[in-house]
Amino acid sequence: MQKRREFLKQAGIAGSLLSLAPLSSMATSFTHGSLGLTGIPLSPPSADNDFWAWVQEAYTESPSLINLNNGGVSPQPKTVQEVFEHYNRMCNEAPSYYMWRILDKGRESLRTKLADLAGCNTEEICINRNTTEALGTVVFGINLKKGDEVVLSKYDYPNMMNALKQREKRDGIVLKWVELDMPTENEELIVKKYTEQFTPNTKLVLITHIINWTGQILPVKKIADTAKAKGIEVMVDGAHSFAHLQFRINELNCDYFGSSLHKWLCSPFGSGLLYVRKEKIKNLWPIFPSDNPQSEDIRKFEALGTRSFATEQAISQAIDFHNAIGAKRKEDRLRFLKNYWMEKVKPMKGVKFYTSAKPEFSCALTTIGIEGKDAGELESSLLSKYNIHTTPVKYEKVNGVRITPHVYTKLSDLDRLVNAFKELTNS
Repeated sequence: MQKRREFLKQAGIAGSLLSLAPLSSMATSFTHGSLGLTGIPLSPPSADNDFWAWVQEAYTESPSLINLNNGGVSPQPKTVQEVFEHYNRMCNEAPSYYMWRILDKGRESLRTKLADLAGCNTEEICINRNTTEALGTVVFGINLKKGDEVVLSKYDYPNMMNALKQREKRDGIVLKWVELDMPTENEELIVKKYTEQFTPNTKLVLITHIINWTGQILPVKKIADTAKAKGIEVMVDGAHSFAHLQFRINELNCDYFGSSLHKWLCSPFGSGLLYVRKEKIKNLWPIFPSDNPQSEDIRKFEALGTRSFATEQAISQAIDFHNAIGAKRKEDRLRFLKNYWMEKVKPMKGVKFYTSAKPEFSCALTTIGIEGKDAGELESSLLSKYNIHTTPVKYEKVNGVRITPHVYTKLSDLDRLVNAFKELTNS
């Protein structure tokens, strides 16, 4: 019990962060190494012991619902919720003072911390509200003229496809569509499908790191290397990969990268990031008003007007929590949870997986269908009969539900999912 209390204290869950202390003293030193306290083992991802029980206890859960749609948006650990609530109360005591004179100054230290996690220069990253805003900045801010070509996939996120379709209608750019099968377990084939669309007129390629429809992981760097060799700029949708997979943005060889921090990092809702390679900043126009839109300062993309400073500042605590678990151990745990239920369901009659089980092609997200059942029907059955929340996916050739556990997911909950599929496939 003493070990558990010590862990919770290190995590800030005990509420010690809620005193009205100066901003600089409100962050905790919560790192991977802090879990090496005497007697607390650094448990393997496949274990179901006290360590993962501690992680599970760090979250609040619905008493009536098993949440297996963490891909849409993830819950925040209790410590992140508490920090957010503290800052929100502080702002409400004297809004213009605490927001603009106190908390606004905290963005620079947060930028440094976020850049360290992301693996990029501090002057290449800005804080915004989500992936749509981040990559929308790129799509509507990049210089493209009539006839310029952009390569993208039909399995990209709808907002990104729609943004590029707007430029197609408005500016006459040409969209070149990549056709993919779900799943695809051949990296060279994926790369070929993208690169065969490249022509001398190609100016930009959009690559979704993890496809939201099925969880398919794409070989971003291999595609990017070919694109960059041809002078093509590379934009990466990292909504589902950031804080899900262990990687550094500077390893991807991309020019632009956007993500939603309220997904796998478990930051407050409405938090995101945009990375822009340093030499690309000047020529990328901001989508919000700026007094110097052709500045080389990444901060020109942060002119959002009034924002939630509580949301921004609580990102720091989410980073601490993520680092405490460890990026590699978190990725391995998520993949273990996926494989745990997937292997049990795979032999059942009539099931169809749209997601690979191979580690290089998937992690936590999996989309599964049952022969003869529509995606909406399957999602409704899981919710109404078993209180299991998933999301239906009926798009292109995919007809199933997306199932997405997170680090707080219990094996007993996945056992209930397996039993549900056993009954549904026998009905």
